[in-house]
Amino acid sequence: MAEEASSAAPAAGTKMTMVVGVDDSEPSLYALRWTLQHFFPPVHLPPPQQYRLVVVTAMPSAAVGIAGPGALMDVRAFVESDLKRAAERVIDKAKDLCAQLQVSDAEFEALEGDARTVLCDAVERHRAEMLVVGSHGYGAIKSSWKRQRLLCPSCTLHGDDSKEAEAQVLIDVAT
Repeated sequence: MAEEASSAAPAAGTKMTMVVGVDDSEPSLYALRWTLQHFFPPVHLPPPQQYRLVVVTAMPSAAVGIAGPGALMDVRAFVESDLKRAAERVIDKAKDLCAQLQVSDAEFEALEGDARTVLCDAVERHRAEMLVVGSHGYGAIKSSWKRQRLLCPSCTLHGDDSKEAEAQVLIDVAT
């Protein structure tokens, strides 16, 4: 167990990685804003950034077709195009938010698949030390996927920009 922890730790001089999952919802953009404000000081202010930021959004699969009486119409190309445009809008919002808060060295990914799988794969691929997501309010049943597969702590933010109170932060530690 100690060997696993030491092999996952970043090498000396490298930044730890934080993955933030975003979609087009207020809670996810709030989670990104909260993360940027609490862990990523503007470039010109000390201390230097300790984390590498990877912002990930998931695009659902475009396995769709419509059949009608006497006609078969494949709308997959239209659906794929629309899903890509939606993912680009989410990434553009995330980039704008990073620019507003003067975080310039973030990475952005839009990947096809179920959001849970995409986020877990991103955590593994980037060897992230933390996953941050916004809550959609589905509760513990929908959130249990993080405990089943994640290899790092996750932070779920319950709140959005419209609320004046500080977000409630729940941190799940992987076991």
